[in-house]
Amino acid sequence: MGIFVLVINDDRNYSSHYDYHESENPTIIIQVHKVLKSNDFYQKYEAKVVKVNNNHTSGKVLLNVRNKTSLPAFFVDDRLMLKTDLKPIILPKNPHQFNYKLYLADKNIFKQLFLEEPQFLVLKNKKATIFGLSAQFRNLIERSLKKHGFKNNELAVIKALILGQRQDVSKELITDYQKAGAIHILAVSGLHIGVLLWILSFLLKPLEKYRYGAFFKTTILVLLLWLFAFLSGLSASVVRAVTMFTFLAIGLSFKSKKAIDFAFITSMFFILLVAPNFLFDVGFQLSYLAVFGILWLQPAIEKMYKPKNLISSKIWQLMTVSIAAQIAILPLSIFYFHQFPGLFLLSNLVIIPFLAAILSGGLLVIFLALFNILPQFLADFYSVFITYMNAFVKWVSLQEAFLFKGLFLSFFEMLTWYLFFFFGALFFMNKSIKKLLLFLSAILIVQVVFLINEKQFANKKQFLVFHKNRASIVGKREGKTLFLQQNILLKNAKIDNAVLAYITAEGINKIKQTDFKNALYFKNFPILIVDSLGVYKLSNTQKPIVVLQNSPKINITRLIKQLNPVQIIADGSNYKTDIIRWEKECIKKGIPFHATSISGAYVSTTYIE
Repeated sequence: MGIFVLVINDDRNYSSHYDYHESENPTIIIQVHKVLKSNDFYQKYEAKVVKVNNNHTSGKVLLNVRNKTSLPAFFVDDRLMLKTDLKPIILPKNPHQFNYKLYLADKNIFKQLFLEEPQFLVLKNKKATIFGLSAQFRNLIERSLKKHGFKNNELAVIKALILGQRQDVSKELITDYQKAGAIHILAVSGLHIGVLLWILSFLLKPLEKYRYGAFFKTTILVLLLWLFAFLSGLSASVVRAVTMFTFLAIGLSFKSKKAIDFAFITSMFFILLVAPNFLFDVGFQLSYLAVFGILWLQPAIEKMYKPKNLISSKIWQLMTVSIAAQIAILPLSIFYFHQFPGLFLLSNLVIIPFLAAILSGGLLVIFLALFNILPQFLADFYSVFITYMNAFVKWVSLQEAFLFKGLFLSFFEMLTWYLFFFFGALFFMNKSIKKLLLFLSAILIVQVVFLINEKQFANKKQFLVFHKNRASIVGKREGKTLFLQQNILLKNAKIDNAVLAYITAEGINKIKQTDFKNALYFKNFPILIVDSLGVYKLSNTQKPIVVLQNSPKINITRLIKQLNPVQIIADGSNYKTDIIRWEKECIKKGIPFHATSISGAYVSTTYIE
């Protein structure tokens, strides 16, 4: 069944996919499906390929529209006719960097389009979709809120909290929420849907007094949840969360713990049947692990302490929910994000109790704004509330001592930590000799995997030429020490982003900025670094590895004849025309050539014996 659903959900398995209809300089018609978050260079959209030339097609692409041009912003359901080529999505250029190509492939996006000039035509005969109607409704809400004086940051947070749209949230604000361990507040997810379900269940509780009241209550709950999903743009994370809590709402109607557990597992199975690629989605993994922790761990943690009064009991209950969810997602979040916010309890204790008020207040503000009957004092009060929440998160994020960064777990280390948590929880819930032995075995496995990884890191030696446009970064690794040479453009940088991911993932604990003086040795091979001065005539140097930087004015044919190099590497500081010329000559002479701008970073590895 798993193989079957994977096959039918891969767009490339259909003859209508645009891959089978590509040609030179094609005429392409696309329909905008989703507005994505922009970066410093491009506004990004997810679009469906409707036609290639005269062929009706299917499949999704990433549309990149150059910023700071006269090109307009596009909206969901806009249809564009383009005269441009479909381009592949580029793999990461440096080791351990985020693989955007794989991330998009899991969403069935395999190619991209670039718009930098007005080389397109907006078609008038666009077909409305439910996603377009949802986007129009959200745009209407946004215009209504702007009339009541909501500022950019406050409006962006409201759109993220209530409408599930994070495109307008600034990088600084997102970073603050990440450091404070409250990033889940800014994404409509299981937390928001769970709070909304609790609010609606409380409001609809009187229906339970009547005959078939529980059935009608559950039906209304499900309808309102899906109405909220429509309001939030039917994004993958929202649909996933609403599906999960639809099943949980049905489970709750049976008033049985087993029914709730069964509903939780069934929702996961149902979602993966419909969209199997969600299994590889970070949001899906974190959402279900968090809910699993709350359902399975939270009751056991709550029993460990019995508060004496109602207020302390509610605070303790809230703390146990946060602790259970954090334990469940901890290894996975370190595996993906390499950091742990130590003050997550503080930020969650302050924000989550008010989340019900924030959500219900936000929905009320939106409803009144739509009908133009929102009192200005209420708009001002809500705006100030959001401002103070942002200020509190900012304060928490500034407590850098409690943010543990640079953490790394390999895939197998992550799995062993889950074994440790699972068998540890089993033992403390129900102590027995058998469960104690399993728990101790899990501890032993964690230690063995850790020691194996540490030994590999300590014995590894590497020579690296990282890729960075218009710059040069060369590294020589010996165990857990990295000797790093950067050119003048990067001298003032602490550690460049091109190197950060490598340092974290490879267990590097010492970095030494150095100057190799144009020559070093690795694997008994001399390595010559030929920069803009073009100096390479060193005595008794034969068969070296040659690194070309800053487009040196050299005769490549003469260099090959004199040195007979085993490898020539051109980094990102060289001009494209020079790289093409050097590569052609190397092919003629049978010399291996590596351009980091094409093939990514050059990495040569050996191990200490």
